[in-house]
Amino acid sequence: MRDEFPEPTQLQAVSRRRFLQISLVGGAALLAGKSDVIFGADTSKTSKMTINTTFTFGGDLTVNRLGFGAMRVTGQGIWGWPPDRKNALKVLRRVVELGVNLIDTADAYGPDTSELLIAEALYPYPKGLVIATKGGLTRPGPGQWVPNGRPEHLMQAVDGSLKRLRLERIDLYQLHTVDPKVPIEESVGALKQMQDAGKIRHVGLSNVDPDEIARARKIVPIVSVQNRYNIEDRKSENVLAHCENENVGFLPWFPIGGGGGLKPENPLNAAAKAHRVSVVQVALAWLLERSDVMLPIPGTSSVAHLEENVAAAKFKLTPEEWKAIDALAG
Repeated sequence: MRDEFPEPTQLQAVSRRRFLQISLVGGAALLAGKSDVIFGADTSKTSKMTINTTFTFGGDLTVNRLGFGAMRVTGQGIWGWPPDRKNALKVLRRVVELGVNLIDTADAYGPDTSELLIAEALYPYPKGLVIATKGGLTRPGPGQWVPNGRPEHLMQAVDGSLKRLRLERIDLYQLHTVDPKVPIEESVGALKQMQDAGKIRHVGLSNVDPDEIARARKIVPIVSVQNRYNIEDRKSENVLAHCENENVGFLPWFPIGGGGGLKPENPLNAAAKAHRVSVVQVALAWLLERSDVMLPIPGTSSVAHLEENVAAAKFKLTPEEWKAIDALAG
């Protein structure tokens, strides 16, 4: 499997806009407060399963399951500095205030800009904050994403991320994609060298299939996989199943999808109306209930949208609602 890399800003902007256009509810109940409030279970409603609110990577790195993707704090086209730098810093600081302790980024976001902004906003980092970053995609220009999985490039990329993030060790470093010109064994071999040197704590993969995961695991332990996955796009269902079997974290990118094929009367809208939330929150809640290894990382450049996303962790769908939404993929 090899995913395309279309313009990320357009993908995610369309996602939220189209979901909100089909929503029957104009507003969302936003939460602001401590992590024990945001991530507390709502026992007044039943759900498909008992939901674990945290996940532990590699047996020793525990995070809340709803994270934050820091791609969209950069400029238009995921290129350069944001038009409102103060707002980007405000969003990143609000992430931590809301109890989110997993921030996902990459050297390709900007390039470099996202990592620099994270350090500017949050360094010295609060205890327990996990910053996951990625390498292996280069950016010749806006809207361009070119794989580079050569070992020498990846080792330089790790050092660059360490410097920009002001870290001595990266808790979770992910291969951003498999370079078709470089065997995955060589790419992850470089990451293992950096792990052995104490520069990486855990290694993850992104945009991979089960065979590539198996090949990588022969070289180094893999604790996470980041593939495209949402209510309408479940091409990575076999990858998710693999992650569940191996207790590997699954970080779905583009987690709220596009909602383009849904009729106005659909289970997403029905659940949103019943819970008095937005369909975006329903989509995130569905992911959280889909699997205990699922760690959605929705991104935004808006504090209001951030608060809305994080609030999705506070409620549960009923089993009937969850099954109805799950059937949308069919």
